[in-house]
Amino acid sequence: MEQKEDLLKEVIGHAKEYGFVFPSSEIYDGLAATYDYGQLGAELKNNIKQYWWKSMVQMNENIVGLDSSIFMHPTVWKASGHVDAFNDPLIDNKDSKKRYRADVLIEEHMEKILQKINKEVEKAAKKFGDAFDEAQFRATNPNVLRNQEKITSIEDRMRTTLENNDLDGVKQLIEDLEIVCPISGTRNWTEVRQFNLMFSTEMGSVAGDASTIYLRPETAQGIFVNFLNVQKTGRMKIPFGIAQIGKAFRNEIVARQFIFRMREFEQMEMQFFVRPGEEMQWYNHWKAARLNWHKKLGLGDQYYREHDHIKLAHYANAASDIEFDFPMGFKELEGIHSRTDFDLKQHEQYSGKKLQYFDTELNQNYVPYVVETSVGLDRMFLAVLSASYKNEVLEDGSERVVLTIPPALAPYKVAVMPLTKKDGLPEKARAIIDELKFDYLCQYDEKDSIGKRYRRQDAIGTPFSVTVDHQTLEDNTVTIRDRDTMEQIRVPIAELHTRIEAKVSWRSLLAN
Repeated sequence: MEQKEDLLKEVIGHAKEYGFVFPSSEIYDGLAATYDYGQLGAELKNNIKQYWWKSMVQMNENIVGLDSSIFMHPTVWKASGHVDAFNDPLIDNKDSKKRYRADVLIEEHMEKILQKINKEVEKAAKKFGDAFDEAQFRATNPNVLRNQEKITSIEDRMRTTLENNDLDGVKQLIEDLEIVCPISGTRNWTEVRQFNLMFSTEMGSVAGDASTIYLRPETAQGIFVNFLNVQKTGRMKIPFGIAQIGKAFRNEIVARQFIFRMREFEQMEMQFFVRPGEEMQWYNHWKAARLNWHKKLGLGDQYYREHDHIKLAHYANAASDIEFDFPMGFKELEGIHSRTDFDLKQHEQYSGKKLQYFDTELNQNYVPYVVETSVGLDRMFLAVLSASYKNEVLEDGSERVVLTIPPALAPYKVAVMPLTKKDGLPEKARAIIDELKFDYLCQYDEKDSIGKRYRRQDAIGTPFSVTVDHQTLEDNTVTIRDRDTMEQIRVPIAELHTRIEAKVSWRSLLAN
């Protein structure tokens, strides 16, 4: 665990040093849980957005995009349930004065028990080698069964107390499990309280006449209130989806772990409208499709696991998370939810407007059911950055820090470097950039030795470095170096575009 904490510190330091992420308002000592994306961070973030948008909208004829307003009529949030039910159960430790989400404390306790099970399995796998039957071991080993029983029992109690809003029961569970504060190490807890996470503000020119409005805590409602607008103007037939990327805001009391949990964040959400009764088929389709989307980045299948929800949100009849092994351990990266017809029916009730679809095949009107996919853009950014960050010891004993960012997502695709700053080499390098920059973000780099320049490009994740030398002036060939293999080969300038495209194009990620 200590190694993982060190990794998070290293990633945070690297992100700041190379212009990926800065603490917000840093010259004024910062603002808690807010961050600014630097020059490289903005590029990586935009590339992640593009990957999501292209795979959702460009590759699916029945999914279209939307960009709805952050400010919405306050009744939207009454209808959605956020005014009354968008709460977190919070608990304070009286000694450390630190505040925690009660459900997260319990989940982290269960994760520790799960780690014990995994250690038992690893130990047995080493002992028995090829003859090891993991499924049988998990089903018969007394220690594994005992620990699994503990997890199931805790899950059941947590589900019951949270669903019944039994805050005393939640506290009792924390006490029974002897959960201690990670800072003080004591069990001196306050009562559990509910806290609404929406930011509110006022709209209107005169304070007395102003009406309270909210900064949206999710982008989904902007899709629901525009369901008919999009369906009619786009002549959409069910099943169809509406995709959106946008900012959302939550007044997180326990905002921590770098950009993992922030008060201002960005979501990439798609609501897929289906016939009632067909939602589970589509729910399973999108669960598989979204996991495939993540794994195609090539960060490593071991980073992902699926987790079905214990406590379903008030609108859902099924919910699952794709979790990622962040430096803080496995945490939610994306949620797939079957939201039933809750949202559209609520908006029908509160607005007095019909939000129904006439199905010509069935010859009937109905309120569609919805399957949602929702991924945090900032969490995707952290997943890519932390999984790509590597300290490598090379064959000659030297070391390098490299970001093995999936090439299509890398901020700069190619760096062009003149070997020296004279003899017409800089001009030749600039001419190459002038040709490539229509298709790729390029960086010109002439400072320091060529070795140091390679290290600098490795550290920011640039897939290719092109070196222009005196031979280039004679035969129009350059040296192209691959970030991952560090292999250097001589190629004609005319071949550069083809070689770069083969590695960084969207096609490889978007093809099934």
